[in-house]
Amino acid sequence: MNDKIVERRRFLQLAAAATFGPSMLTARARSAEAAQKQRLRKAVLINMLPRDLSDREKFRLAKRCGFEGIEARWPLKDLQAAAEQAKVARQEGVPIHSLLYGWWPPFTNRRPSVVGKSIEEMETALRCAQAMGADAVLLVPTRVTEDFSYQDAYKWSQEYVRRLIPTAEETRVVIAIENVWNKFLLSPLEFARYLDELESPWVRAYFDVGNIIIYGYAQHWIRTLGTRIMKLHLKDFRREGYQWTNLLDGDVNWRQVRSALDEIGFRGWMTVELKGGDEAYLSDVAKRVDRIIAM
Repeated sequence: MNDKIVERRRFLQLAAAATFGPSMLTARARSAEAAQKQRLRKAVLINMLPRDLSDREKFRLAKRCGFEGIEARWPLKDLQAAAEQAKVARQEGVPIHSLLYGWWPPFTNRRPSVVGKSIEEMETALRCAQAMGADAVLLVPTRVTEDFSYQDAYKWSQEYVRRLIPTAEETRVVIAIENVWNKFLLSPLEFARYLDELESPWVRAYFDVGNIIIYGYAQHWIRTLGTRIMKLHLKDFRREGYQWTNLLDGDVNWRQVRSALDEIGFRGWMTVELKGGDEAYLSDVAKRVDRIIAM
């Protein structure tokens, strides 16, 4: 082949690369970044959906409004009922990713009969989550009162949670401890220590962004808890006036929260936990989550 023709072809290849290369690389980078951010998945708490609808209608509405998953709520009738609810959710394209058990009955009680019954109920919740295909049960393990000391709350709640770990391991469902207004685990350092002392991958954090605002900053907690965080609850709160707000209307610094989540490599479910509403309201909430993800 003529050397001049070869050189000309080579020149055209290089010219094309110089012309289109940067834009193609930029497009690929943007695509990769978008794909990475899409791994943050948005769910809605089942209680936010209209109560007068059937489960199927609720899940269909959630999907239509832009949510990808559901957080179910305890109590559930039995394992069969749990499995059936999850089946309907999957059919409607919004799988149940977690089960909110919430505040645990033992708290300040040391009577074996009360504690034993509570352990059994939480074990049933873990098995219900397994039947649903969910990978976590949200638990508030204790609270501090005037008559129940911080030290006892710390010691006894860890004792009770340790008794649950074998069932969590058996079902492969995580016990996800949430930060709430229970006058307990009041710093991220302490929360991290509490989890680490349990020495189990089956006990992690379910971090609530809005619950922190009255005494801290969510981004600091996220960076400290790091990979201990399994899931997120999304809420917002305004310190002035002391009131809950819609997402982006309160004092949560969402841009800082997003940066912190990227820093710890968080990828997974973020569940909105706000007041309920109609389709227009729920669609707006879903769009607000999209804006947070895009930050």
